[in-house]
Amino acid sequence: MELNEANLQTLTEFLRKTLDPDPTVRRPAEKFLESVEGNHNYPILLLTLLEKSQDNVIRVCAAVTFKNYIKRNWRCVEDEPNKISDPDRTAIKANIVNLMLSSPEQIQKQLSDAISIIGREDFPQKWPDLLTEMVNRFQSGDFHIINGILRTAHSLFKRYRHEFKSNELWLEIKLVLDTFAQPLTELFKATIELCQTHANDINALKILFSSLTLISKLFYSLNFQDLPEFFEDNMETWMTNFHNLLTLDNKLLQTDDEEEAGLLELLKSQICDNAGLYAQKYDEEFQPYLPRFVTAIWNLLVTTGQEVKYDLLVSNAIQFLASVCERPHYKHLFEDQNTLTSICEKVIVPNMEFRTADEEAFEDNSEEYIRRDLEGSDIDTRRRAACDLVRGLCKFFEGPVTAIFSGYVNSMLTEYAKNPQANWKHKDAAIYLVTSLASKAQTQKHGITQANELVNLSEFFANHILPDLKSPNVNEFPVLKADAFKYVMIFRSQLPKEQLLLAIPLLVNYLQADSIVAHTYAAHALERLFTMRGPNNTTLITAAEMAPFTEQLLNNLFKALVLPGSSENEYIMKAVMRSFSLLQEAIVPYIPTLISQLTQKLLLVSKNPSKPHFNHYLFESLCLSVRITCKANPATVSSFEDALFPVFTEILQNDVQEFVPYVFQVMSLLLEMHSSNIPSSYMALFPHLLQPVLWERTGNIPPLVRLLQAYLQKGGSTIAGSAADKIVSICCFGSQTLADKRGKLLTFLHMLLDKH
Repeated sequence: MELNEANLQTLTEFLRKTLDPDPTVRRPAEKFLESVEGNHNYPILLLTLLEKSQDNVIRVCAAVTFKNYIKRNWRCVEDEPNKISDPDRTAIKANIVNLMLSSPEQIQKQLSDAISIIGREDFPQKWPDLLTEMVNRFQSGDFHIINGILRTAHSLFKRYRHEFKSNELWLEIKLVLDTFAQPLTELFKATIELCQTHANDINALKILFSSLTLISKLFYSLNFQDLPEFFEDNMETWMTNFHNLLTLDNKLLQTDDEEEAGLLELLKSQICDNAGLYAQKYDEEFQPYLPRFVTAIWNLLVTTGQEVKYDLLVSNAIQFLASVCERPHYKHLFEDQNTLTSICEKVIVPNMEFRTADEEAFEDNSEEYIRRDLEGSDIDTRRRAACDLVRGLCKFFEGPVTAIFSGYVNSMLTEYAKNPQANWKHKDAAIYLVTSLASKAQTQKHGITQANELVNLSEFFANHILPDLKSPNVNEFPVLKADAFKYVMIFRSQLPKEQLLLAIPLLVNYLQADSIVAHTYAAHALERLFTMRGPNNTTLITAAEMAPFTEQLLNNLFKALVLPGSSENEYIMKAVMRSFSLLQEAIVPYIPTLISQLTQKLLLVSKNPSKPHFNHYLFESLCLSVRITCKANPATVSSFEDALFPVFTEILQNDVQEFVPYVFQVMSLLLEMHSSNIPSSYMALFPHLLQPVLWERTGNIPPLVRLLQAYLQKGGSTIAGSAADKIVSICCFGSQTLADKRGKLLTFLHMLLDKH
């Protein structure tokens, strides 16, 4: 592709079409860009557009497209073609830093991420001057440029927080520290001085505090793997200034917004993280500074309000206390009974309360609520932090802490009993506190695996959880119902089987609750119970024990998929899949109805695939239906083909890339079920399976290989006589990318053909 106006104009038009909501316009444009991205100068054209286009929407679109292009193609994979030419790579690295620094913030962030992706592969060996170029920009005095450099450095260095230790990593970090640590420290001190100079200038303070937050994040990344000698030598400078910033209260930086965290909150949150890192990993070196940080953070916690904008700050502050109380060095700070009582009363209980903001999220943003609560992404929530603090305190003070908190739990439950309608939030907090107190070790597979022996989980279930489950009104107190389902789910390994069997029909009933969170939690609890293993490694809950509830379970699961907000609910579809797996032959009488509903759902979601987990469980459910039914009656394979092939044809004709590999897998399964020759409908499809475009997508190769294997196993003689030339042509397809894979495939096919 030449770097000229005509190509820039063409690229602009196709980028604009990728933003069109109409898929008939958008998808061809996406395919065109995908087809030309291997051309020389393609990334340079994108960079030219984002620099020179007069249309800001196109500039942002070009920046996002460029970043995603770099993400897909920059890494060189052995035996696969290099989609970015060496001259383009050189030109990108020569220009991207300057372009990033001169761009508006929205574009700057995209290019910063792109630099980070390139740096992950090329820095330092193939991009040795990157760091020097960045550090030199600190001298500019322009904080738009400085913040751009800091943002890029953060994107580049934050991987040090999760990389495995290795000599290569140590050498890279040492190079970074030798070049970056001193200038970063000087910039930190200079920025703090400027904050004092411009203490009454709100616009200057906003820029400077953004810089301080980024500097604090870089401090965390550079100190995560080990305590660098430089930062140990300069600990006084960093910790003194961190402490001063933690206690700072500038009225100009306070915001009226109750939802969005302000710059002051973001900076203090990061400082709490930094102090927690040192308290946890470098406690000996940090010991002289610890008391002042404990005092400052305690004061912060007892004076900070319940508004959502403080959530990150409060959770990080509590996490700091949790880090401290777990360390033997600091055990003495928490030994006093009054201290433990004060922590419970002033920090833990207030931050376990179900606030109005939580209630709004439960009702109006259920997907995000579930993601945070069920999937463990609640790491920045007050409740999660308070829970971690309870566990931390129990490490050395389990008896006293359990006694203190038991009093609070009883008090909350008493308040609830007086007026359930008005005081239901007290019971919610009590359940959460019991959960926090009882949980000592947990896994995704088994739930709580080690519990506090001082908490009687079975008794609490019988007295306070089961009554909620037995309530005839499935829509009353949805939050408490969700709490009850979660209690069953996480303590499933601790509760006796008798209680689990009591819960199952009640959970099935709650699949019809109107609340998205409630019926999602019910489905998830059932799915988790169905995975549990008994003494002989068989499922703890058997198909025979489920027999009285099988019809209601299947009906309610599929009814739940038509409830508002749950048409593509991955937890419900996973529960469908797990139910099929558990019930096995018991589902056969219901298959005609079930397969009809599954194919209708497949047809619907294929129009716009947006939930990959839901789609995966949907196809898994289809496969289980085929396996279980055809095992019981092989002749039913034709019924499945009649139901599925029209949908599969539409998916293949529309080239729904997300679904094509799944279609090939299900077709393989169906073909393998045939006992005689290959049906004509399959033979008609055979030539199309050898189209080069299908083999150019790596994700298609395993299912295509399996499908061809099924063809050859069921009708190798027919294919050898009528279509052998088409099989050999696989080796001649397309690019060099798959040459090695196709060579192996050809050998495999010849071996199979020889048998026929």
